[in-house]
Amino acid sequence: MTGEPEDAMAVSPSRLDELRDRTQARISLGAVGSGVPTHAALRFNLDHARAREAVWTGMDAAALRKALGPIGESAIEVYSAASDRAEYLRRPDLGRTLSQDSRKALQAAGGQRGFDIALVVADGLSATAVALNAAPLATALADKASAAGWTMAPVVIAHQARVALGDWIGAELDARCVVVLVGERPGLSAADSLGAYVTFGARPGTPDSGRNCVSNIRSGGLPVDDAATQIAGLITLMMAQKISGVRLKRQDLLTQGQPG
Repeated sequence: MTGEPEDAMAVSPSRLDELRDRTQARISLGAVGSGVPTHAALRFNLDHARAREAVWTGMDAAALRKALGPIGESAIEVYSAASDRAEYLRRPDLGRTLSQDSRKALQAAGGQRGFDIALVVADGLSATAVALNAAPLATALADKASAAGWTMAPVVIAHQARVALGDWIGAELDARCVVVLVGERPGLSAADSLGAYVTFGARPGTPDSGRNCVSNIRSGGLPVDDAATQIAGLITLMMAQKISGVRLKRQDLLTQGQPG
């Protein structure tokens, strides 16, 4: 016993309201008998349904091409070795491997090789995130690449894809840097979160420690324009240091362009 009043650790209602305004987490839901209020239970069921829909819904490649505008006209569609969505969810390893037909398609459609950047839009675990956020981010990145003088391969639209599928694509296109925009695993507070995984010199077998990630790109998370700026900054560092992942010196982001 500390001698403190019983309510010393209690949180005032106004404080709880402030916490609720700052987070989408489920806090202070209230109670009705041994359960939660009806509105809280209904919200949970709705968010659970949205998460399931994000995982199981297929990516609409035609709509994505249209949303991408000019850079979508030359986009190349590829598939992982997973035969369908169910197998993709059961076998993550197949989602990391490019199908043989897709390898041939990249070889045939890629034309010249040796690009600075290969941009991959992958369904991942949330087609919802891709539908809402991928096209604006891809367009912003294409603009920044053009301004920086980087050459870009045709955009690749990848179905049943995990992050590491970008390693195969980077190898086929001989790209210096691969950017994979992928739907992140949905939670019960966000089913529309997009992640961007950036890898220098990506090749099959690249470990996850060799990548850098910008995550939670969505309305209510990291805005698209801010994400594009962060990703372009990472690419600039990677081009200079010829490395990515845990060995990349991120401190340079704070001093870049300043006198030494």
